[in-house]
Amino acid sequence: MRLPPAISTYTEEVLREILRFTAPADSTLSRYFRDHPRIGARERGAIAEGIYGLLRNKAVYTSFSESGSGNPMRRLALLGLADAVGVDALGGLSIDETDWLNRVMGIDRSRLPPTLRSNLPQWLYDKLFARFGEEGTLQLAEALNRQAPLDLRVNSLKLDRDAVIAQLGLAPILAEPTPYAPLGLRIMKKPSIQNLPLFQDGSIEVQDEGSQLLAQVLGAKRGEMVVDFCAGAGGKTLALGATMRNTGRLYAFDVSDKRLAKLKPRLARSGLSNVHPVLIAHENDAKVKRLAGKIDRVLVDSPCSGLGTLRRNPDVKWRQSPAGLAELNVKQISILNGAARLVKPGGRLVYATCSLLDEENQAVAEQFLATHEEFTLVPMKDILAEQKIALDMGDYLTLLPHVHHTDGFFAAAFERRK
Repeated sequence: MRLPPAISTYTEEVLREILRFTAPADSTLSRYFRDHPRIGARERGAIAEGIYGLLRNKAVYTSFSESGSGNPMRRLALLGLADAVGVDALGGLSIDETDWLNRVMGIDRSRLPPTLRSNLPQWLYDKLFARFGEEGTLQLAEALNRQAPLDLRVNSLKLDRDAVIAQLGLAPILAEPTPYAPLGLRIMKKPSIQNLPLFQDGSIEVQDEGSQLLAQVLGAKRGEMVVDFCAGAGGKTLALGATMRNTGRLYAFDVSDKRLAKLKPRLARSGLSNVHPVLIAHENDAKVKRLAGKIDRVLVDSPCSGLGTLRRNPDVKWRQSPAGLAELNVKQISILNGAARLVKPGGRLVYATCSLLDEENQAVAEQFLATHEEFTLVPMKDILAEQKIALDMGDYLTLLPHVHHTDGFFAAAFERRK
């Protein structure tokens, strides 16, 4: 069944706003759909997938769009929609538009220049090329430009993984255990899970396998004092609380009350009572200083470029810039320094990002070690062995979408000398 002609008009309209890159694509789309309540669920799905298809392939589709005629923004919108649902599903096309779409969608992209084929901005391609070479960069880019599966974390306070797999199977939703995270499940299709009893009673949470592994790396134990320093909406906080078996004291710090507000309903579902959300003004807030030297484990999932999450947020690569990276770098070092004061002798500090770039990852870890003699690096291979996670790593955790089938993550672990 063909989509109505109005869909291409709607897509063109919202695309025009998204390509200004003044806000995240998902929030712009949500606002647009709220403002246009008459657009049906199927049509919304097609528009959203068309937008994300265009953002993933923006370099190639911008090049393709130059060959057509008429309104350039309409050509881009049609390319995104054709990527999502196929040319034959689009209603309201002229004969010329149909012929043009069939011709360009049939182009062999393996013959395109590598930078175009990667669908990355030039500055980012150059950084990845310096690290991975041409073949490695193209493999990584291909993985980043594919839609991510849906990863879930089982709440071990409520059910075990096998029980959740069985219950999902009745839905019917096929879920497989993730290879590394012991409580992770992967669903290749993207069903709506919000109305499932398993979700509503807090037995499952949406969380990428890489993100789940960060909680494992921190290694929080029963009865400890733990801080999730940049808690956000609390995915890792909830994982940590379950790891601690709902004992001890777990502080969820964040500078955004909106993000912490999103944690509250998730916390209510989870059954956790050991979590204490705390709004802080900055990393040197008095609320932070009061806990100096008292905390067993601190997780700093730092603000970063987000370039490891391009499977889910393809607009990030077009919104990010070298100047923005430099600003983030200053913030990352300051936050890590602030969080380090909390750690008691013998305690563990984990610095993590969802970035692929060395200047946000290893360079920050090395600078921290160079300026904090009271901390030593804990090799990641030792932590993973201790946690019985079958990942081959050296000093740091480096997860890559084309190798590990997770989002891109980095983590470094430090211990304060006794």
